Amino acid sequence: MTVASGLPQLLVVGLGNLPFPQTRHSIGHLIIDALAARFHIHMSTDRTMGGVTGRSKVTLGQTAVSLTLVKPKPLMNITGPSVAGALRNSVKASDAMVVIHDSLSHKPKALSPKIGGSANGHNGVRSIISALGGETHFHRFRIGIGRGPGDAAEYVLSKLSEEEKSYWNGDGIGLDLVCNELERIARKQVESQGTP
Repeated sequence: MTVASGLPQLLVVGLGNLPFPQTRHSIGHLIIDALAARFHIHMSTDRTMGGVTGRSKVTLGQTAVSLTLVKPKPLMNITGPSVAGALRNSVKASDAMVVIHDSLSHKPKALSPKIGGSANGHNGVRSIISALGGETHFHRFRIGIGRGPGDAAEYVLSKLSEEEKSYWNGDGIGLDLVCNELERIARKQVESQGTP
């Protein structure tokens, strides 16, 4: 689909591990799949974008947006070069990129948006910052998965509960929250360009 020029552009990257779907660590992939389903965006493998991707003009609330979705193919901890390539081949500006990732520091079903700052111990985000030459000025949607008993590595690779999956999928409240935050970012782009 050809996207009309002048629209706010967003690159939304969901972090995860393709070999481990539906796990806490792959919640970014689950949310990308849910966004693709909600907005009827066809996803396919694209080497220039470094993974499974789709692009379309969508309406977030009252705001028309050129939305590019990406699920990077490399494993989480080495995903940086792939994400940097997707950024170069799409929106170009790091502040038009949103990275969705799991967060042990937030309660399950929490969405905590932020822009910039450190990786806070998240290896996928650390890999992205490194591949961007230290650039940290991109949006992050930290998706709370909580902390389980025992080893953190085992916990993040365990399956999401049905309640968490339905919260972030389809018509779930969590997906509504994600869309609201994406609209907020797109509106800021519009306001900074001085267009309606």
